[in-house]
Amino acid sequence: MNKITSAFIRVLRQSSSSGGASNLLGRQLSYKSDLSLDKLYPSARLQIYTPPPPPSGSDKFSGFIPMDKLEITYSRSSGPGGQHVNTVNTKVDVRFKVAQADWIPEQTRQKLLTVLANRITKDGYFYIKSDLTRSQQMNLADALEKLRTVIRSQEAVETAPPSEETLEKLRRRQERAARERLQLKRGRAQVKADRQGPSGIDL
Repeated sequence: MNKITSAFIRVLRQSSSSGGASNLLGRQLSYKSDLSLDKLYPSARLQIYTPPPPPSGSDKFSGFIPMDKLEITYSRSSGPGGQHVNTVNTKVDVRFKVAQADWIPEQTRQKLLTVLANRITKDGYFYIKSDLTRSQQMNLADALEKLRTVIRSQEAVETAPPSEETLEKLRRRQERAARERLQLKRGRAQVKADRQGPSGIDL
């Protein structure tokens, strides 16, 4: 047994008895891989980060969703996918209280409370789920985009009522279509009548 192996075994015994990490040949002994995220990206944020909201100068939804105001949970995704489905929590459930969502304009929030009344729980939570992909981050992005679509659907510009001129054009168009339909029916009836032989004539 060479010196390096014997020194390695001795250090392992000392670390196991003391319960702490030790140094061997100038290297820190630990069970963490050199390819861990905090070593590959030491300055990266490993948690969900919410940027500051953009300045809002109108009553429309800007698309900004504060992540700290949402309750996000992850679970096992259903459907095909092999063993990956049973080992990774990729399904995303996003929920929040609509009545307390101050990041949604007040008028839009009131519309959401009315339209989503059947989808809001007794506690006031509205749920958005996504298991579109096998990636947790992609499913989170998909759930947030679904939420933006729901909010923006209530801010769609309401069409103005048609003018008197437009109503008159529609009325004339309907009358013309009705006349053409009746004329076509009369023509077909005349063709069928002409196909029948004379009746009531004694030969």
